[in-house]
Amino acid sequence: MLANVYARSEMIYDALYVLSQMDSLNIQASISTYDSLMYNIRTADVVSDLYKGIRASGVSCSEYTHNIFIDGLCKQKRLGEAMSCFQEMRSRKELTLCTVIFNTLISGFSNAGSVDVAKSFVAMMFKYGCVPDRFSYGSLLHGLCVVGRMEEALELCEDMEREGMKLDVVTYNILINGFRLLGLMSWVWKLIHEMILKGLDPDLVTYTILICGHCESGRVDVGMKIKKEMLERGFQLNVITYSVLLNGLSKQGRICDVDKILEEMKAIGLDMDIVAYSTLIHGYCKLGEIDRALQICNMMCSKIVLLNSFGYGAILSSLCKKGMVVEARCILDTLTNSFQSVDVILYNMVLHGYVKLGNVSAALELYEKMLTGGIIPTIITYNTLILGFCKTGKLNEALNFKKTIELNGLVPTVVTYSTLMDAFCGAGDVASMLQLFDEMVGKAIMPNVIIYSIVMKGLCKQRRLQGAIDILKDMHMKGIGVDVITYNTLIQGFCEAQNRKMAFRIHNEMLQQNLTPTPVTYNFLINVLCHNGHTYWAERLLKALLDKGVKLRKFAYNTIIKAYCVKGKPQEAITLFEMMVTKGFEVSIEDYSAVINRLCKRHFTNEAMIFLNKMLLAGISPDLELVATFCSAYHYKNDITQLFALQCMIFKRGLLSINTHKRSIK
Repeated sequence: MLANVYARSEMIYDALYVLSQMDSLNIQASISTYDSLMYNIRTADVVSDLYKGIRASGVSCSEYTHNIFIDGLCKQKRLGEAMSCFQEMRSRKELTLCTVIFNTLISGFSNAGSVDVAKSFVAMMFKYGCVPDRFSYGSLLHGLCVVGRMEEALELCEDMEREGMKLDVVTYNILINGFRLLGLMSWVWKLIHEMILKGLDPDLVTYTILICGHCESGRVDVGMKIKKEMLERGFQLNVITYSVLLNGLSKQGRICDVDKILEEMKAIGLDMDIVAYSTLIHGYCKLGEIDRALQICNMMCSKIVLLNSFGYGAILSSLCKKGMVVEARCILDTLTNSFQSVDVILYNMVLHGYVKLGNVSAALELYEKMLTGGIIPTIITYNTLILGFCKTGKLNEALNFKKTIELNGLVPTVVTYSTLMDAFCGAGDVASMLQLFDEMVGKAIMPNVIIYSIVMKGLCKQRRLQGAIDILKDMHMKGIGVDVITYNTLIQGFCEAQNRKMAFRIHNEMLQQNLTPTPVTYNFLINVLCHNGHTYWAERLLKALLDKGVKLRKFAYNTIIKAYCVKGKPQEAITLFEMMVTKGFEVSIEDYSAVINRLCKRHFTNEAMIFLNKMLLAGISPDLELVATFCSAYHYKNDITQLFALQCMIFKRGLLSINTHKRSIK
């Protein structure tokens, strides 16, 4: 009796303790006690041990015992073991093939998305004289909907009706949810109308699916209208419905509406569950409302509801993204000190926060604490630490941690190698980078497009451009999708080598691959044209791109403007500068200074003064270096009048201090 009560109360380990005490007193538990306990713990890992214990005790298992065990394996997603047990029990003739056992297997495989296997069990039922019932079809229907095979799901419904089974609200809800998962809300409404025509009223589940679908598609207002309609029809909304609305409103940043929903829940006396709390915390964190998220945590503590790893993860992640790693660490330490369950994911978040700030010593200290606390680091832990060492230039330490990965029985990933290779490439150690690449290939770790791009960058730095081209060909041969970054890396390499023709050839190949060049691509091409003295063609390219609606960066304009100044074409420089301003780019003192300096060096002081006046009209004050540039230019031309006029203008505007004037006049 005591063991049964513990089992029904889901006090698993207490029930198991009672069984162990019975065993020590040589009291044999009955199979009904074992069955009761197995049923209540069927989703826990210990069910296998209990089943083995029953068989070892010599107690005769009932049909129910075998069914529960297979059901437990299915619910734990241990489908391979469930299939093996089913076949083994059949071969030992311990299992009578009936609708119940088939339904268990159909449900298990359908829930896991293995719909074809589930269908084979339905076929097997007919073979052994078992008739599929509503549960059989419902489980299979659910599986088809989960994997998006809606056409087959509709055909199955037709089969059910041919078998004399009328479609009920539960069946329609399964179909409606399937179309909701695919975002086909028009089909959802069509099925609801079909339900109503057949005299079936949508229930709470139907409305919740509807609200969920509209919230997922960003139409939260429609979801709110449906909620209002539900209340008018006398439905008592549950915590799941409210959680869906809270999630949708949080994603849209509608804090006021979130507060209203919370007040509404409070008014009807509806307590939030762990999922609702976690959803709310996650929503607040996404909006950057960390204080509100922490308030929810405190509310949970007052109601003795323990926040799960998902909720704490949202808070720690948001704090770290805002650079508030000290606060994140404080929460993590509080959790650890209060003996709450803290997993490696939470540690990894704070580790990444430290690394992002460049505080590798704090990251290492936390890593040591993980080890002493019995938390086993994952590959993400080591990759984060390697990134930290690479960012701070400690490449030997980064390599040592790669060895630590292998010593701990883990396998370095593409991320591990890409981080290390990029760091060595940035440090100019291309030989070590290539050595890591060879090691990676030797370990049968397939390089991705990022790895190849890093290798290309390293080869381009050493002007081994043919080697970089060979890498591109190798990528095409292996079917690795070449992206824009890869082509930009090559274009940059040829531009830096002043090989204009090859740079444009790669650009053309990029277009042939249906890849859209970025503003960075055109920055390189315009820059190489200007460096080769082809400012006319650079401007023609710029205008052609603008005509096509290509958005360019300010760098492209400035490059051509500077080239015109160098070539002694101030009017063209002024025209292009004005075009840049009309395009809405924010022009800084650095932009003006770059042009004025080049014009003054070539003694185009009048044009330089035009730029100075534009600068003053834009409300930008010249600095000492700019005034000194004008002073030097007028001094060179021995134009004391203009020099004095400049000083008076600057002084009148109050743009520079008296001391600055004294220095520039001297």
